Amino acid sequence: MENLINITELLHSLGYITTGFLIFLIGKLAYKIVHSKINVKSELVDKDNFAFILSYVGYFIGLIIIICGAIVGESYDFISDIIAIFTYGILAIPLLHIASWVSNKLILRKFDIRKEIIDDKNEGTGIIEAVIYIANGFILYGAIVGESASFLEGITTFFIYWIIGNSILILTSKLFITWTRYDVHDEIEKDNVAVGISFAGAILAIGIIVMNAILDPFYDWTTTCIDIALQTILGTILLPIMRLFADKILLPGRNLTDEIVNQDKPNIGAGLIEAFAYVGSAVLIVWSI
Repeated sequence: MENLINITELLHSLGYITTGFLIFLIGKLAYKIVHSKINVKSELVDKDNFAFILSYVGYFIGLIIIICGAIVGESYDFISDIIAIFTYGILAIPLLHIASWVSNKLILRKFDIRKEIIDDKNEGTGIIEAVIYIANGFILYGAIVGESASFLEGITTFFIYWIIGNSILILTSKLFITWTRYDVHDEIEKDNVAVGISFAGAILAIGIIVMNAILDPFYDWTTTCIDIALQTILGTILLPIMRLFADKILLPGRNLTDEIVNQDKPNIGAGLIEAFAYVGSAVLIVWSI
């Protein structure tokens, strides 16, 4: 009997993996359709366009996170689980593309993202777009795992969580741009990879915080909105504090802004340290709340 149970569990696991792989293939096809003007093979192999590679890989990381959310979500019976995994996975694919398009239009709105990545091979822009995909993957992961008990209510909650999460992501990203002591758009357009990494770290940190806020099972909108608001406010406050921490503790004797923007060759390592400080603070919030 025990062996029979183990075989059944193994078959179920193979079914979940197969469904996830199918969603991945559909996501790959969707990317090709959405970006029909981009010759993916040429950018990856012939042109060695690292900016595009960053963005492209970021999309698939976000997609994998979403698939994992669908698989680890509330379990019922095998058939119901497969239907739920496939439904949420398929719904999440267009949401991932829409979120990226909206975020690019509203966050990096001063220049053409496609031109920066495809024509100019701007790696700073590539990593930001990659992290927008990944942050949305985390948001959709939280939306799937924290959905309501009934399937229909769960779909509704899933969409509302996605809207709230992306609104917060855009708002906090614009706040980040406001309180930095340099023009983020201008530096990224000048191919400043250090600024791109730093900004990407802030976006990823907010994505992690929003995911954590919506990860718990849904009870009511009042509780959910309070949790999201408190954690978002805490995260927004911590971002500049952690930047100061990175400046004074992780990079003693140096000015972070000078290292990132005020020299002929921006210090990519300094940008990575700043990004680490942001993501580190987000992880601390997730583990502390």
